[in-house]
Amino acid sequence: MITTFIAFITDCILGDPQTKYHPVALLGRFIGAADKFFYKPGKSPAYYLIAGAGIAVAVTALTFALMRSMVMLLHMTLPLYGVYIVKGVILAFLICPRSLAAAALAVRREIVNGNLAEARKKVGYIVGRDTENLDVSEICRAVVETVAENTTDGIVSPLFFYALGGLPLAAVYKAVNTLDSIMGYKNGRYFYYGRFAARLDDVCNFIPARITAILLVGAAFLRHFDYRNAVRIIRRDAHKHPSPNGGWAEAAAAGALGVRLGGYNSYFGKMSFRAYMGDPLRDLTEKTILRAVQLMYTASIGAVIVAALCRYWE
Repeated sequence: MITTFIAFITDCILGDPQTKYHPVALLGRFIGAADKFFYKPGKSPAYYLIAGAGIAVAVTALTFALMRSMVMLLHMTLPLYGVYIVKGVILAFLICPRSLAAAALAVRREIVNGNLAEARKKVGYIVGRDTENLDVSEICRAVVETVAENTTDGIVSPLFFYALGGLPLAAVYKAVNTLDSIMGYKNGRYFYYGRFAARLDDVCNFIPARITAILLVGAAFLRHFDYRNAVRIIRRDAHKHPSPNGGWAEAAAAGALGVRLGGYNSYFGKMSFRAYMGDPLRDLTEKTILRAVQLMYTASIGAVIVAALCRYWE
């Protein structure tokens, strides 16, 4: 329990340090190096499937072994309170509520200041779509969708796996999520090569995504947002998302905030359509971003409390 609260407080105070020595950044560089080493142009789909799966298995196994060894070393060398503190700091590296909020609010600040060009630039840091021509409403939609989706990936899922298996399992989840962010694309290079990583990420997020939706409904109730509408939109729209997991948090947020998410997005100059989620009861404005961040933080506190109760002995 102590470890979990230390992690959340540490993240709230310090956020995610922007350094190339961040554990997740180091992990990303290792995955990137393995990706480049094993990718051979012109190979068969079977080769790419096997090579990609091999990278994913090796990375997750190595991550588990290293974190398990570190936890054992901490217990051997530090008093119990020291173990709680260090483990809490490590867990703080695996969750990102403050960084997620900071990125969203940075975009909001530019909108409030009337600097649309800078808002487009900053939203481009946190979404994969083209942002050069987005208007205020579309910028706000992109931010709200990202905040909702990353409530699962960046907060609830790591805490879920921490509750199941402590730091080693939480670190394994982060490795899976990083693999997906690097290799989980449906383009020419990664269509087969990154398929195992993408499917593994889908499996790992299946239960946490649905827990996130429940937490967001609870957060909407506590924040006096429209929690009843959140439940209705989850039931109606969550399955419409192309991802088996992405729609749950987005539908919950759309319903709670009374906005419509989804629609047309441009990726590398090519327009695509994603099913709408929610109803346009309110306009998407900078205030929507603020409300989405409030919703995310409240749901995060709920996730922290649940994880702490599941790991009450540490």
